[in-house]
Amino acid sequence: MPHRPAPRRSLALASVCLAAFAINLDTTIVNVALPDLGRQLHATTRDLQWIVDGYNLAFAALVLTAGSLGDRFGRRPALLAGLGGFALTGTLGALTGSSGALIAVRFAMGACAAVIFPTTLSVITNAFPERRARAKAVGLWGAVTGLGVAVGPVAGGLLLAHFAWPSVFLALVPVALVALAATWFWVPESRDPSSARLDPPGLLTASAAVGLLVFTVIEAPTRGWDRPATLAGFAAATALAALFVVIERGRSHPMVDITLFRTPAFSAASGAVTVAFFALFGFIFLVTQYFQFIRGYGALSTGVRILPVALTIALGSLGGVALAARAGTRAVVTSGLLLLGASFGWIALSPAFQSYGLIVGQMILMGLGLGLTTAPATESILSVLPPAKAGVGSAVNDATREAGGTLGVAVVGSVFTSLYASHLATTAFSALPAGTLSAAEGSVAEALRTAAATPPGSGAALRAAVQSSFMHGFHVACTVGLAVCLLGAALALALPGAHPAPVPSTPAPTPVLPRR
Repeated sequence: MPHRPAPRRSLALASVCLAAFAINLDTTIVNVALPDLGRQLHATTRDLQWIVDGYNLAFAALVLTAGSLGDRFGRRPALLAGLGGFALTGTLGALTGSSGALIAVRFAMGACAAVIFPTTLSVITNAFPERRARAKAVGLWGAVTGLGVAVGPVAGGLLLAHFAWPSVFLALVPVALVALAATWFWVPESRDPSSARLDPPGLLTASAAVGLLVFTVIEAPTRGWDRPATLAGFAAATALAALFVVIERGRSHPMVDITLFRTPAFSAASGAVTVAFFALFGFIFLVTQYFQFIRGYGALSTGVRILPVALTIALGSLGGVALAARAGTRAVVTSGLLLLGASFGWIALSPAFQSYGLIVGQMILMGLGLGLTTAPATESILSVLPPAKAGVGSAVNDATREAGGTLGVAVVGSVFTSLYASHLATTAFSALPAGTLSAAEGSVAEALRTAAATPPGSGAALRAAVQSSFMHGFHVACTVGLAVCLLGAALALALPGAHPAPVPSTPAPTPVLPRR
């Protein structure tokens, strides 16, 4: 007879799912505000990339260390500290008055998220040591992730319809505080006293490699993709990544056990998660601007129109785990990545003003593909490690997720920025003063502002130029997304099939219930 989760475990699961919800709510609630930030803070497209990627970059750089610290010193204290910091930095974000200050706050928010996210999955792994029960719990966790993506744009749109952009940061505060209270009462303590000590060389080289790569990609449109500084940045990032591998292999207690990547269930699954979030974050970064800048929708209308992709992520996550148990992780994840790639290919071939019904079809393909990819791949990553090492395994999952998302915004955003700017320079904007053209190339909001301030006849031509330039960059960026998804699908063929070899299990430590 199947084991039924105890009420205490169910409450712990609900608590960590709420914490995960807060993190994912932040992703999309801020994205829907990007056009407003461009207008009100005079932020360029580059600034908007950093507002999104500052959060993602800090998350990706620190999550491995945060996962190790949670393993060693306790997952419950780590979750409490992360949620408290997240609430505080959300408040600070609402008080900033410039794009530079907001970028700095976003780095701090990402650091807090790095403490929260690996803890949520490691709590699940320790609370549900049986693989079948854990798979269902991870599926629910993935569905809540999709729900956060779904609620974010609508909540952001509602707030922006009545309040200024700081409201989207203040809205994160009560969610984090409720999750903190739930964690205090219901999440049991668990830890791995033998967890490795801090690994400063590994932390510094990993953070430097990811940071330098993202910085180089985001700055490439301004510097030039073929300029010496850009090429040197890519070379240095590659060298730092290689140095990180050498350092970790030579340490008796590494931050990341590099040998884990020899296991296909771990390495291919990590790659699939990276590709899936590369696609998701890159798409959301551009589609929120497409709906508002090109289609002229308001923030609330934009949020509602993004619902199909978000809701189908939740459905795909729940169904993906169940399908993987029958058909195997390989078939489900590969199919998910192919669906995801198909959605990008469809978008790349679509006109600027196609019907919303067709856009819904594209987003359903994307959401199902993401759900079918991420939840089974995440469960595959967690299945490789014993529960005592859950923080490290979940941190690797989160690091690949955030690294993928960070690179998605950086690469897709930078490809878009380069092509948008080069195309705009060949249109009616080329007749404008150099300073005006440069400002329009750096910001879609500024280009539309220039078109609106021009007499009707010329203004219409300028607006058409902005639309055609935007879609040129959007379509090529989606083609890049398609190529990345196809590469991910090829790598996913290394995942376990329908009857994977059993994974050795280690009994989970008996959790200590929190004092009330």
